[in-house]
Order: sequence, then structure tokens, then C-alpha cells
Amino acid sequence: MATGAIKRKGPASPGGNWRGTIACLLRRIGAAIVLLLLATGLALWWAARWTPDRAIYPTQGVTIDAGNGDVQWGSIKAAGADFAYVMGTDGTRGIDTKFTHNIVAAREAGVQTGAIHRYSLCQLATDQAANFIRHVPRRADALPAVVWLDYDDRCPDRPTRSLLLSELATFLAQIEAHMGKRSLIAPGPAFEFDYQVTKGIARTIWLRRDFFEPDYAAHPWAMWQANNYVRLSGANGTVGWNVLRPQGETP
Repeated sequence: MATGAIKRKGPASPGGNWRGTIACLLRRIGAAIVLLLLATGLALWWAARWTPDRAIYPTQGVTIDAGNGDVQWGSIKAAGADFAYVMGTDGTRGIDTKFTHNIVAAREAGVQTGAIHRYSLCQLATDQAANFIRHVPRRADALPAVVWLDYDDRCPDRPTRSLLLSELATFLAQIEAHMGKRSLIAPGPAFEFDYQVTKGIARTIWLRRDFFEPDYAAHPWAMWQANNYVRLSGANGTVGWNVLRPQGETP
């Protein structure tokens, strides 16, 4: 037998394989994160620009409040807004700081406007109506006022449905006498689920659901806030984008 024995290779050191596996895993995780960030960015870009097809909904407009800063209404009109609902009063004392400016500037730019009141479950209807009447002028060319119905973290009260409907009817009667026209009601999904306002109050309905047509009310919507993430030149942050159901269309 040869004096020089053949040396057999021992098992590979586990350290090298372990490090390679970890490096490969990290590369895959990094690639997945990059793809996720790209997809998120694309979704946000799309959401900021999407509005319903104007061939289906010819009349479209915006929801604006003080958070949108000093709005350039000429740019808003150029973006395709046929009308604007402007946040106005809130409860018994609240008033959007840009309300008067926005109403005047929008009309000067040729955009028809209407006022929104945020209804509070913690305050009397008559006091809320007084706040609305004090700050929202009656104009024949104004759009019908809107009563925004949502829960508010500042208000823990949850009245019975019968009490809410009674108070809401009082509020509507008073502001409608002031404005000379019937109002719209705009319940959010959770509020409508709990109180079924659209079954108890006979008013035109404005519903809200991003990207998908809403169907959570007792009656079909007349106006739909279809995207609350639209970004427009001429307004800070995001605006709500709304469409009207075409006249004569039945859902």
C-alpha cells in the first residue's frame, strides 16, 4: 500500500452555508419591501387622481374645509368642479375659519356653493340651528344645506333613535325656514347603521364611500362622495370628490 494515504475531505463548515442563507433571505426581504413600497406609492398616486367617469356622472364637485388652506378657486374650477360644499358650522358654536372666504371666493370663480353643518349628539337642536342661521346667509342661488351626521370623539352621548330623530327634525325645520329650501342629510355608514336616519327622515341623501358606490341607506343616494383622497392644484391636502346622480336615472 502506498505510504501516502489519500486524505478524505471532511464535511463543509456549517458557518459558510449559514451566512449565505441569511444573506439570500435578506436580499429577498429587501426586494419584497421595495416592491411593496412601489405598489403603495402607485396606489396612493392613483387614489389622489381617481374620480368617477364623467360620462356616467356629468355633474361633479368638491368638499372643502379650512384644512385645505387658502384655496385657489380658479384652479378648483379648472380641475372640473361644477360645485363645492364648504364646511360651515359645527354644533352650537363651531364655525370653519375659512367658511366665509371660501364661499365668497368660490362664487367669484363661478363655482356654485352650499354649506355643511356638523351635527352634534351632545347639543340641543335649537342651539345648533341658531349657530347655523347666524353664520350661513340665505341666498337664492345657494345649494341646499347639508347636515353631516357622524360620531365625534368629543361627544360621548348616544341618544335613543326616537330622541335623535325628533331633535334632527327640529334642527332641519329651523334651518330650512332660514334657507328657504329643504336640506340634504349625509350620514356616515356607522351612524346610519345604528340610527337608520334615512328611514326616519325624508330628505335627499348624500352617502360616502371611497371608490365603491355606497348602498348602506334605506333609499338610493342623490349625491355620493366617491373619493376623499383627491389632491388638486389650488388646495392643500386632500379634498372630497362628489358626484350627483343624473336626473331621471334609477338605480
